Amino acid sequence: MLRALRIEKGLTVDQVAERLLCSPSKVSRMETGQRGVTSRDVRDLCELYGITEQAERDRLMTIAHEGRQQAWWQSFDLNYSRYVGLEAAALSIRGYQSSVIPALLQTADYARALLEGSPLRPKPDVIEQRVEARLIRQHLLEQEPAPRFWEVLDEAALHRLVGGPVVLRRQLDRLIEACQLPAVTIQVIPFAAGAHPGLESNFKILELSPPAPPVVCVEGLNRESYLERPEDLEDYERVFNQLKAVALTPADSIDFIARIRNSLRLRQHVT
Repeated sequence: MLRALRIEKGLTVDQVAERLLCSPSKVSRMETGQRGVTSRDVRDLCELYGITEQAERDRLMTIAHEGRQQAWWQSFDLNYSRYVGLEAAALSIRGYQSSVIPALLQTADYARALLEGSPLRPKPDVIEQRVEARLIRQHLLEQEPAPRFWEVLDEAALHRLVGGPVVLRRQLDRLIEACQLPAVTIQVIPFAAGAHPGLESNFKILELSPPAPPVVCVEGLNRESYLERPEDLEDYERVFNQLKAVALTPADSIDFIARIRNSLRLRQHVT
């Protein structure tokens, strides 16, 4: 929100720092959440950005105060805590996954198998801690109100035998169950669709409460990249809409997932 207000006023980080008589790094750390924001900081920034309405000033003060309190995920050893914070605050979460089931829909066994296959191979206690954190995150989809969750999956994610056939079959059952939640929509892009814009990328578009701008999170091997420029958001919005267009409808996607699940059951019986 602070970044959005600064940009709205046409000010650079250096200009804000000069007027507040502080270092540019302090302003940058406040905007990225790496530094707490004090009541005095909020007061000075409100003056600088021309925020005169007391209700809006009080709102910023409240957010600054809450930001100094420990969130549940800060007690976990997570290397993606920034994303979890954005996810928890999101009004909507839209994304695409090319090869695995998204974290908010994973079963414990599926998540555990994924973590065991990670290139960093965490220790067993760390794996269990991260599985627990993943399950806690999933309460988002059942809370009231829940963020709107819309995920497009490549068919490959439904076939990859993460944890083996039994684990995958239960995971596909979980996907079908999740589709019954009011806030959840899942679409599948079948192999028959051929090449499409998301083949080489996994991403999430998180819409936050105004005036905070939406954020695009692009997944990498060991870390995520965060994009906030309007032109980046437009690019990913366009790609997401294209992916929805080439994917099966939500209803057909459920039937498609069920057929793959049933084929796993038959395969196990034959074996």
